[in-house]
Amino acid sequence: MSNISLNAGPSVSSSTSTSSPRKKILVVLSSADHVDVKKPDGSTVQHKTGFFLKELAVPLRKLLEAGYEPVFANPKGNEPSLDPMSDSLLWYPTSPSSVNEDRKLLEEMKETRGFKTPMRFKDVTAEVLDMCAGVFVPGGHAPMQDLGDDAELGRVLTHFHGALKPTAVICHGPIALLSTRPEIVLHNKATDPDGPGLFPYRGYLVSCYSNREEKANEWMWWGNLEKNCEAALREHGVEVQTAVVPLMEKVVVDREVVSAENPTSAGRLGEAFVEMLRKVERGGSLLE
Repeated sequence: MSNISLNAGPSVSSSTSTSSPRKKILVVLSSADHVDVKKPDGSTVQHKTGFFLKELAVPLRKLLEAGYEPVFANPKGNEPSLDPMSDSLLWYPTSPSSVNEDRKLLEEMKETRGFKTPMRFKDVTAEVLDMCAGVFVPGGHAPMQDLGDDAELGRVLTHFHGALKPTAVICHGPIALLSTRPEIVLHNKATDPDGPGLFPYRGYLVSCYSNREEKANEWMWWGNLEKNCEAALREHGVEVQTAVVPLMEKVVVDREVVSAENPTSAGRLGEAFVEMLRKVERGGSLLE
């Protein structure tokens, strides 16, 4: 089991101090450092990737400022890889200094919050889940490699869905929702075989990295992904909503799920997620 502590770690510079115990947020990441890209000649190459810096750091900072404590988890318990393409001023056109702030926050997470040694999904017990007020899945292409078919993640996300706990996903992060499909979770012996037989997020309104946006990446790579996030979600009955213009801001809230299309939407996603968490704390319903 990972040696991550579930107690609040030292306060980072952007967090708000509080005398009460900090509520936990499970932050779900990939264990992959690449995504498979199929070339026109039929060969497959491994394109280096990971989590997207802005999509992790911006919502995470808002959670810390609101008094929440991240608990990091991924399939293998290895240190998550950073998508090198995301570590660029390109994604911070109106505030170039923000990239350094996000880099600093990431280093603080490594040193003080267990980011280097995340929990494995299989070690996220019912006790840990009960401690978590919500779950957050950032993007980057890495989730496309290992999150959509992970039975242990399906068990974890099924808990948040069943308890109507706020669930935030961004860009390629929404592919993780597919891990809750019956054909995936029922292969996990820890899952009740008499549980729900339908995909829990069928019919949900969800935003994600669009097919049009993905085409730009595939053009740069001169190859195609095995599946695109938008197409995969639609195939399983998710009602995908995307921006009129690629890379424009798009955030969608449906019941307990708040989703965002791309890195441009990271700030609004974080704000909406915190609002949902606060609403639940006040005794409000996410079905209203």
